[in-house]
Amino acid sequence: MTAQRTLVLASASPARLGLLRQAGLAPKVIVSGVDEDALSAGTPAELARVLAEAKATAVAGLPGTAGSLVVGCDSVLELDGQALGKPADAEEATARWKSMRGRTGVLRTGHCVIDTANGRRASATASTTVHFGEPTDEEIAAYVASGEPLHVAGAFTLDGRSAPFIDGIEGDSGNVIGLSLPLLRRLLAELDVRITDLWSGQGVSAGS
Repeated sequence: MTAQRTLVLASASPARLGLLRQAGLAPKVIVSGVDEDALSAGTPAELARVLAEAKATAVAGLPGTAGSLVVGCDSVLELDGQALGKPADAEEATARWKSMRGRTGVLRTGHCVIDTANGRRASATASTTVHFGEPTDEEIAAYVASGEPLHVAGAFTLDGRSAPFIDGIEGDSGNVIGLSLPLLRRLLAELDVRITDLWSGQGVSAGS
């Protein structure tokens, strides 16, 4: 019998944790502590991947992760060719929303999986197009006052208070929330790991 592998999420994001749990996974959470502002890359898509790799690498080097599969993710919103992360304060969040409304951006989420048992890794960036609605100044003020946009990349969420201000998306909704499960499956497969073998409570089939 082969023991079930431990999945480690190198992120403090409750949204990412929730997506994994909904998909039948039970990851252990270890926050990376990576200084995101200290890293840079050529394009928003590359930046998202570099940040994800940095988070996964930092956690994979910790003593308690030996033999586990470490997943790192990071999201940025690409608008006008620029990578927009979490707004610094309410003023920036307000300005961000006033510039985004009625427009289209691309949410880029970098993913990196490291198998600490053998050092192999796989990484890629998933992209989802987001069509922003046109909230009024009053609605934007109320949303910023809720505090939610200060804690998320791009100053918006698809599964929170700003959902009514998103007219639609093209692509994977989970990617906008914080993690693309289809991409995670493909990255695990590159490391010869089946995502179904990571399901919480997954038993070993008879005869194996």
